[in-house]
Amino acid sequence: MKKSGIILTLFILVKFILQYSLIDSEYELQRDEYLHLDLANHLAWGYLSVPPVTSWIALIIKILGNSVFWVKFFPALFGALTIFTVWKIVEELKGNLYAQVLAATGVLLSVLLRLNTLFQPNSLEILLWTLVYFSLIKYINSEKVKWLYIGAVFFGIGFLNKYNIAFLLLGAIPALLLTNQRKIFLQKHLYFAALLALIIVLPNILWQYHNDFPVIHHMKELSESQLVNVDRFDFLKSQLLFFLGSVFVILAGFYALLMYQPFKKLRFFLWMYFFTIALFLFFKAKDYYAIGLYPVYLAFGSVFLSVWFEKIKFGNILKVVSIAVVLLFFIPIYNVAFPNKSPDYILSHQERYRKFGMLRWEDGKDHPIPQDFADMLGWKELAKKTDREYDKLSRSGKTLVLCDNYGQAGAINYYSTKGIKAVSFNADYINWFDLNEKYTNLVRIKDSPENELEETAPIFENSRIADSITNPFARERGTVIFNFEGAKVNINEKIQEEIDEVKSQY
Repeated sequence: MKKSGIILTLFILVKFILQYSLIDSEYELQRDEYLHLDLANHLAWGYLSVPPVTSWIALIIKILGNSVFWVKFFPALFGALTIFTVWKIVEELKGNLYAQVLAATGVLLSVLLRLNTLFQPNSLEILLWTLVYFSLIKYINSEKVKWLYIGAVFFGIGFLNKYNIAFLLLGAIPALLLTNQRKIFLQKHLYFAALLALIIVLPNILWQYHNDFPVIHHMKELSESQLVNVDRFDFLKSQLLFFLGSVFVILAGFYALLMYQPFKKLRFFLWMYFFTIALFLFFKAKDYYAIGLYPVYLAFGSVFLSVWFEKIKFGNILKVVSIAVVLLFFIPIYNVAFPNKSPDYILSHQERYRKFGMLRWEDGKDHPIPQDFADMLGWKELAKKTDREYDKLSRSGKTLVLCDNYGQAGAINYYSTKGIKAVSFNADYINWFDLNEKYTNLVRIKDSPENELEETAPIFENSRIADSITNPFARERGTVIFNFEGAKVNINEKIQEEIDEVKSQY
């Protein structure tokens, strides 16, 4: 194996080792992961929460045993493949081994470490953005039309993974039109490639059509509840923090696209960045939506810096310093940005986390541990206590477990030893009720227990508060488990009425 191959292999190994060391054993999965894992039990060409690719990966994880190891393996794999793709982009740009190492270090020690700890569409999304850009570079350099088709396949899969990849296309079209590369629009194979991408995404579009385009409702709800609160200045500030130690490499990439002669025919990548960011700003997108932009610019910057360092007096020293800067900026981030410290440790080192704003939750208040970490606690406790109540009630009839949110339902389904299929009127669970069963008992999981007994008890023979989540660090702390036995009415009908009411809002 060549020296470059050995070094790349080492990067991949370090990537996997890091990913598996970033989560302390006290933490469980994050609430979104439970929903995504449950998709494997309800395969379809679309969902209210995500397009279908996540369900396919969830199915593979299920076949492999559904263990936490495999849940964490796939996002780590996508992160490793992102490093590999950037390595190949540098190679395509005629960069040397140093350029490859600098670019790979920038990708490795970045926000991707956090994203790649979670089983969400984001890790694959960033890989697919990078692969589409790689395909575009290969086509521009070689003019081989196969790269248009390869890029179309990556884009199609990206669309089936997360609709956010549409911003890539919307940013690329005006950028290409502004430069000499507008000639790509005269290439007939571009349109055949576009047709190929359409064929790939068509099943999901048909699913959306037959389900009255729930993505529109989802985006409207997201806009009203979350995006409306997005601050555009904070969005821009986050762009600097995502690759904090490598910002100078990305800026060098921008400069190179503008001034470095070998990159002249790829100059549209500079305008593509600004068009895409402008679109994100216009729509008040979440800051992490833009992360997929950056790996390719790390490649451009690394190639340029490697050439520049060869020409100047202290170039060899600057090569070492550049790598060192990336490493040094990562150290403080490593100590606070990942759930690699126990809740008790964080509690005893509050100031370290507070000065980075890590303790501030979306309610605007400081809490004992970061909100993301709190979202990874209390789930096993919830499932264990729900199992106990379910077992008691199931002796006297069919029991439904009804939760307030998708995290509760997904966690119970993942950890339950009783084969529970918990549901909720929240997210995709609204479509997963099995009303063929005649339910007579109910285990109700409530975020806010106020008035639940007064409202629900009259339609059951026996009602009581059974238990609650007591983990002091869990975001679900205080969630109450209610036990309702012996329905006096047909509760299936009441559930169907509630389902119809929720769906009428779509």
